[in-house]
Amino acid sequence: MSGLPGRAGRLMPDAVGFVLAGGQSSRMGEDKALIRFAGRPLVERALEIVREAGLTASIAGARTDSALQVLEAFAPVVADAGGGRGPLSGICSALESTEVQRAAFLPVDLPLMPSGLVSFLLDHARITGRAVTLASVSGFAESFPAVVGRAALPVLRRELEAGRGGCFAGFQAACAETNQPMTVVAVELAVQTGQVAHPSGLPVARWFLNVNRPEDLRRAEACFTGRIA
Repeated sequence: MSGLPGRAGRLMPDAVGFVLAGGQSSRMGEDKALIRFAGRPLVERALEIVREAGLTASIAGARTDSALQVLEAFAPVVADAGGGRGPLSGICSALESTEVQRAAFLPVDLPLMPSGLVSFLLDHARITGRAVTLASVSGFAESFPAVVGRAALPVLRRELEAGRGGCFAGFQAACAETNQPMTVVAVELAVQTGQVAHPSGLPVARWFLNVNRPEDLRRAEACFTGRIA
C-alpha cells in the first residue's frame, strides 16, 4: 500500500476503509448488517471486500450502543455521532475518527461489489488528489463505493447540519468548495481495458445490486452462487 513517511521512519497508510452499516433497514425488516448472505452476515462480506482492496477495515454508522456492541465482534466500530441521519452522518463520523488523507466507503448492502473496483478508485484518488472519486455505470454516477478525501469533511459536516443529508449532493458541494472537480470513473471502460474485473465474471450492472428487500437478497445470492448468469 502507498504510504506517507511516519515517525521513526515507518510508513503510515494514506487511506483506510469503512463499511457503512447504520441504516434503518426498514424495507428489510431487520438489521441488514447481520442478515446472512451466502452463509455469513452481510457486514462480514463487506469487510472482506474492503480488506481485499488492501485497506484496514472499520465499521461506521452504528446508531445505538447495542448495535455498536454487536458490530464490534466483526471489526472496530465508529459510532454515528450525528444521531442516525443517514450514511452522510456515518461518513462524517468516520472521517472525524481518522487523520489519514482519504477513506474508501462501501455500504453494507453491496455484497457483489468486487474489491478490485474499490482499489481502482483509490488509485485514481491518489493520482488526482481530488476530494471525491466515484464510479459510473451507463453514464450514471453511483454514490458508492466512494473514496473521499479528509479535506471534504468540513463541507460534508456543514451540509449535514443544514439538513441536507444526501451523499451525492454533499460530495458535489465538497468538490465545488474545494475547487476540485469530482472524479467519476466509467466502470465499463475500466473493464474493457482490463483494469478491473469481477472474480466471478459478473456483468457490471450486477455489481451495484443493493440488498434492500428479501427478494434483493435472494437475487444477490443467486448471482453470487452462479445460478444467475
